[in-house]
Amino acid sequence: MNIVVFGAGGRAGRQAVAEAHRRGHRVTAVVRDPAGHSELTGLTDVRVMAGDVTDPASVERTAAAHDAAISAAADLSVPPHEFFTTSSRALASGLAKAGVHRLVVVGLSSVLPGASGALLMDEPGYPNEYRSFSLGHAAGLDELRRCDLDWAYVAPAGDFDHAGTRTGRYRIAEHGDPADRITYADLAVALIDEIEEPRRHRTAVSVREA
Repeated sequence: MNIVVFGAGGRAGRQAVAEAHRRGHRVTAVVRDPAGHSELTGLTDVRVMAGDVTDPASVERTAAAHDAAISAAADLSVPPHEFFTTSSRALASGLAKAGVHRLVVVGLSSVLPGASGALLMDEPGYPNEYRSFSLGHAAGLDELRRCDLDWAYVAPAGDFDHAGTRTGRYRIAEHGDPADRITYADLAVALIDEIEEPRRHRTAVSVREA
């Protein structure tokens, strides 16, 4: 398949590129500045392009002739609500114009239900020093719900295991749990699984280590 990955220079994006490349797919890695990502330019069947995930025309240009898209994009220099709503709208518009209908988005556990059924970020005791980031993600997810793409929002059930290595396995979590962990590499396995054999359609799901 031809897969375009937006936000390919971040930790989740790099792993998504690596997992797709490992499985033999042709990948377009979209970053703001290709010159700063030599770790991507040396991979066979990986094309690195400059692009802006908040610009529908840029999304359309970089996604043309692809089968599916992944967005792992974030920009901490922009207010979260502005970035995630604008990028969701740009992806919805640009991908549709490019003829790409499948989108898998790297999500955030705090905007998914916790054990009580309330959003994890609203459960008692949940640390909320990054609440503005969570609210931005939630707004971006709401924008996806309004679009016509076949999207899946895939989030770690808790947080990332930054020191762990790829196992190639994961489990679907029943709800968000701050104690759950998954590596970036195993999250990427879940992302590419949803590209190769889509099982979740216009819905959000959380994953944890198997």
